[in-house]
Amino acid sequence: MAAWVAYTPKNARIFAWAALLFVHIGAAAAPVSGYKVIAKFPHSTESYTEGFLYLDGFFWEGTGLKGQSEVMAIQPETGKVLQRRDIPEQYFGEGIVDWGPNLYEWTWQSHVCFVYDRFSLQLVKQFTYQGEGWGMTRTAKEIVTSDGTAILRFRDPNTFKETRNIVVKEGAQTIERLNELEFVKGEIYANVWHSDRIARISPRDGHVIGWIDLTGLLPESQKVNEESV
Repeated sequence: MAAWVAYTPKNARIFAWAALLFVHIGAAAAPVSGYKVIAKFPHSTESYTEGFLYLDGFFWEGTGLKGQSEVMAIQPETGKVLQRRDIPEQYFGEGIVDWGPNLYEWTWQSHVCFVYDRFSLQLVKQFTYQGEGWGMTRTAKEIVTSDGTAILRFRDPNTFKETRNIVVKEGAQTIERLNELEFVKGEIYANVWHSDRIARISPRDGHVIGWIDLTGLLPESQKVNEESV
């Protein structure tokens, strides 16, 4: 993704592209960046957003909740769903990522990752794995996943098997609840669940390079419940 999509939460009203303003706040802690909203796009308030990416002129979105999970191709300017695939009702959909002609969507606690043809959304194959599924992104060679802990796991896209992992830390402190992921200019961006912060992480050793503080992006008046993060 060429730019970070600073998106408003599950049950959100808008997605906003953000330009980052970097501000150094001292040598003892990682620097903190602010943001500037430069555009807004419509988004369904019924979508329990779990995975999100922009590719080839479309928003691709994976949603959660059992019985409501789906993957969609969306027209950014209108919010219109152009293509949709529901996943079986027993699964709670989580992060998504593109890989070649395919789209991966994994699940929260069911240990199943679905692989779809991105152009038809037809199921191509599926993988199994250990632990919970949260966010996904990718480098040029690997898929990177989070599971709600401080550990990010790197996976072989052809087998979904873990090849290595890193523990995310700011100094000596581990950073837990890592959720949705993006890979931006050689760094992993991970939002911390139930916070307004995104960690910029070194994929080499897991240290926090900096923070993005999105406080105020979603007005309190638009928060429909405690999951509005």
